[in-house]
Amino acid sequence: MTTARFRLVVTGVLAVLLVAAPLWGQVRQEIRIPEILGYKTLKCDFHMHTVFSDGQVWPTVRVDEAWREGLDVISITDHIEYQPHKDDVPTNHNRPYEIALPRAKARGILLVRGAEITRETPPGHFNAIFLDDVTPLDTKDLLDCMAAAAKQGAFIFWNHPGWKPDKKGWFDTHTTLYEKKYMRGIEMVNGKSYYPDAHKWAIEKDLVFIGNSDIHGPSMIQRTTKNEHRTMTLVFAKRKSLAAVKEAVFAGRTVAWYQNQLIGPAEYLEAIFEAAVSLTDIQYGPENTIRFRLTNSSDLDLELARTGKVGPRTLALPAGASALVSIKVDDLEAPVELEYTVENFLSGLGRGVPVSLSFAGQMTIELDAEI
Repeated sequence: MTTARFRLVVTGVLAVLLVAAPLWGQVRQEIRIPEILGYKTLKCDFHMHTVFSDGQVWPTVRVDEAWREGLDVISITDHIEYQPHKDDVPTNHNRPYEIALPRAKARGILLVRGAEITRETPPGHFNAIFLDDVTPLDTKDLLDCMAAAAKQGAFIFWNHPGWKPDKKGWFDTHTTLYEKKYMRGIEMVNGKSYYPDAHKWAIEKDLVFIGNSDIHGPSMIQRTTKNEHRTMTLVFAKRKSLAAVKEAVFAGRTVAWYQNQLIGPAEYLEAIFEAAVSLTDIQYGPENTIRFRLTNSSDLDLELARTGKVGPRTLALPAGASALVSIKVDDLEAPVELEYTVENFLSGLGRGVPVSLSFAGQMTIELDAEI
């Protein structure tokens, strides 16, 4: 009797281990990009697919991948109109969200309900996120679909505007969507593709900067690095909550991270630089030389080009590393200001963000000989 009971207990423990193994076997890699301006920097991907449209994985897999790669917020945005697996996976537009939500809560990932509105190009595809219910968007007329999303308070952005080069452009339909305030953002980066026209339109029309993976197959990324990472949107939110993320996105507090480039409004790029880079260990030497250390605490390589008169012509600050810098000045006691452009922080087309590094001059103390 005792032996039988012991076997039952062991069997139960093994069952729990087998279920939990996928969770325990993975390691999350935190992405070091600093918090700025009193906001939390949340790593977000608002465009991904599962077997419920044309993706190749189950919704919970998307959660596990995002957790492993250091993301904080995701949205599964399966196509509404395109269901290639419908013979095997019944069409249920809300089901991916419902399946993924328990796993997301367990992982500490914020899951945003979303969907992809799929039309021929032009006008193309659009994502609606922060939805309450996807089903009302399943309509033939595009404006009716957009109105249904807007009625729910959704944030709508234009996906991969240049993915069909022979049909790219800003058309009358886009003007209508823009003027009705349905389309509020634009995906200037989609996966490994950057769209300069989208970048230009974002600036000209004050559209929110968005970058996403648009992942369909399984993620092959095992370790996030400065060059090997999923394309994502950095959102600067008051706190880590769905309401705060929604408020931040509508307010346009976003930057796209693509390869080793950040693309977005200058004020956020400047703030990231200032929070990531520190200047320490200042030493004053002979012949008016000054040596100091620059430390980059972020997971971004920083590529600087001099715009002022002082300092090396170029500076490379590797991710998570320090660089020793030596400069020559006219007066050691005068304040020093180094003026540079961060060339891989793009606030405009081909335009880096200007930054400055400054410190006070050498202090001298005169002692009274009579003391």
